[in-house]
Amino acid sequence: MKQPDAVTIEREEAWIGDAVLGLFARRWILKEQGRMDADMFMAMTCNQFLSTIGNPTRIESRIGQRYREDGLEAAFSFIESEILPRFLQQNKKRLHR
Repeated sequence: MKQPDAVTIEREEAWIGDAVLGLFARRWILKEQGRMDADMFMAMTCNQFLSTIGNPTRIESRIGQRYREDGLEAAFSFIESEILPRFLQQNKKRLHR
């Protein structure tokens, strides 16, 4: 069987990372808002927002790597320290409505 190349590996890790980010976002929104908020979910997980931090695939891949290597809580900690602060900064007005 052929070994996957670096691009394939990054995409596969990003696919998992996207799911982990989605789970984090949903849990965080329910905790902070006390309700489901699809608009906030989309704002927090969309490629447009992620591109303000860096390459969206690379960011999601890093989440996926953290999940694979250290588990869900480590991936959540990464999101909380690396992604959530930028989201909060960009969405201050929306969060205070």
